[in-house]
Amino acid sequence: MTEKEKMLKGEWHDANFDASLLQERQKAETLCFDFNMSKPGSTEQLSALRELLGVDLPQGLTVLAPVYFDYGGYTHFGEGVFVNHGCYFMDGGTIHIGKNVFIGPFCGFYTASHPMNYKERNEGLERALPIHIGDNCWFGANVSVLQGVTIGSGCVIAAGSVVTEDLPENCLAAGVPASVKKYIKQ
Repeated sequence: MTEKEKMLKGEWHDANFDASLLQERQKAETLCFDFNMSKPGSTEQLSALRELLGVDLPQGLTVLAPVYFDYGGYTHFGEGVFVNHGCYFMDGGTIHIGKNVFIGPFCGFYTASHPMNYKERNEGLERALPIHIGDNCWFGANVSVLQGVTIGSGCVIAAGSVVTEDLPENCLAAGVPASVKKYIKQ
């Protein structure tokens, strides 16, 4: 099995030294640079985003520069998503974002982790687990979502929160780590 296949299956893989993964990340970094340095809303900017994501852009998707992706093609946006300035998508594990999700500035979605043992960590090992975000969610500024987390539809995540565990639908979550503060009547 290739390192990429291991990565996409959520298994430990060599993310730091595998030539194929390094090449994919370099391509994504170049496309992020092209997107971030283009005039907002220009043909060049949209072309870079389209190539980065590897798909036709969903209707109503708005992504403001700067934005950063490890790979790009493993992040999937629904229609009507808004991504504010300075967001980061560490998408070695897939990131699925539902429809009409508002993502505040400087949010990060982190699918990867490294071994606790430094010898294994120094070998370049990493494991990436997917993140799933339901429809109609709102992320305040500076929210971090960690690997393997599922957030139900209709959630509001307060600014500065760190989401380490799954959250049910229609809740307000806040804190480090984030916890349910109340349920929202939708």
